[in-house]
Amino acid sequence: MLWQELTVYTTEEAIEMITNFVHELGAGGVSIEESGTLNKERDTSFGQLYETPFNDIPEGRAVIKGYFYHGTDMEPVLANLKASVEQLADFDIDTGNPTFEVVEVDDEDWAHAWKTYFKPIRVSDRLTIKPTWEEYTASPGELILELDPGMAFGTGTHATTSLCLKTLEKVLQPGDDVIDVGTGSGILSIAAAKLGAKHVLAVDLDPVAVTSALDNTKQNQLEEQITVKLSDLLGVLKESESEGDAGLGVSIPVQLVVANILAEVIVMFVDDVYEVLQQGGYYITSGIITNKEADVEKALVAAKFTIVEKNYDSNWVVIVARKL
Repeated sequence: MLWQELTVYTTEEAIEMITNFVHELGAGGVSIEESGTLNKERDTSFGQLYETPFNDIPEGRAVIKGYFYHGTDMEPVLANLKASVEQLADFDIDTGNPTFEVVEVDDEDWAHAWKTYFKPIRVSDRLTIKPTWEEYTASPGELILELDPGMAFGTGTHATTSLCLKTLEKVLQPGDDVIDVGTGSGILSIAAAKLGAKHVLAVDLDPVAVTSALDNTKQNQLEEQITVKLSDLLGVLKESESEGDAGLGVSIPVQLVVANILAEVIVMFVDDVYEVLQQGGYYITSGIITNKEADVEKALVAAKFTIVEKNYDSNWVVIVARKL
């Protein structure tokens, strides 16, 4: 079977939003490759082995590929994508004069590319992400997150997701109720459940992400611990107020909220997070490129959060805030 492969040459800063645009335009899958050269070092703290050599993508740049069914009229897809990418300048996101390319590829080549790129990766002391097609034997105490990375963004390989996973492992307490805002593939919800959360509410405004999160939840046999909803945090608050918490799976206010999304979006709903958290609760927020760090921190402090921790990876930061 043939596919239409749409490639965008852009910046690492623009990855999250452009990936979302490509999904919303109907892509059956998306791959992301960032710079692997120059000053970037690979983490081998857990004995990781890397089969794929460093690429020659310039530092700070990225290549995003979206795959569309053969026969898709790519002209309007490309026009809509270009228009959406141009609007990112209004949010002060540097897309780096992106270029676009469309070619036909065979699905066997695409499948092989996925399997070559995604291997089991241990991201923390306890958490390992394993693509569903890979064989892997867990060591004692190791928690395996089964994931199909062809479904939606959020595979754990991107710095923003790995930062969130490592921070979740430190902050989450067994028995916590958790809300995962902008769940994507559901990887953070799955990790929270396996780390001992009582229940996780995973919400996303993208129907593709909701389907992916549901599928990955089932793959990990966590349907009883994770509720996936097409919603945003404001919608969750309204449902809790009008209908109670029965359909949410968690009791509002919760002990922990995690959000791995764009800094500009994080700033927009800081007050909603404060409202949904119990006193003493934690907010883990990622997807923040370092030049937006001050904006997010300012919004958190203005909403009466206390910043308790910040961790960095490349040009990205995760901020842990607490409601005191």
